[in-house]
Amino acid sequence: MPALPSLLLAAGAAIVLCLGTAHLWLTFRGTALHPRDESLTARMREVTPRLTRQTTMWRAWVGFNASHSFGAMLFGLTWGYLALAQPAVLFGSPFLLGLGLSLLVGYAVLGWRYWFSIPFRGIALAAALYVAALIAAAA
Repeated sequence: MPALPSLLLAAGAAIVLCLGTAHLWLTFRGTALHPRDESLTARMREVTPRLTRQTTMWRAWVGFNASHSFGAMLFGLTWGYLALAQPAVLFGSPFLLGLGLSLLVGYAVLGWRYWFSIPFRGIALAAALYVAALIAAAA
């Protein structure tokens, strides 16, 4: 049976994986991530960003959402795997532990500043579990 730090960290990683997977699903299915104003959606499909004329704001929006989802899913899968299958590697690496914490803190700041309550609370819980895992591992 995995030790408490591994379980805590894996639980936090699972939350991020679930959030990323749900976000990817909502990006391509339904209208939950579409603007409420249909005319704005239509304009986003027509207007290009200043950076390039090779895409539209709509295509960029979908791409940003999908790639954001992939990042959350990658974190959840990688840190979850390391916590459960290779805990000595994860907990023995200050770099990996710091990188994971930095990502979660970054997501929490973005969530607090730009997102709505469900993903923010999920990320905050994942970060709290991650910190609890670090504390338990140090004890």
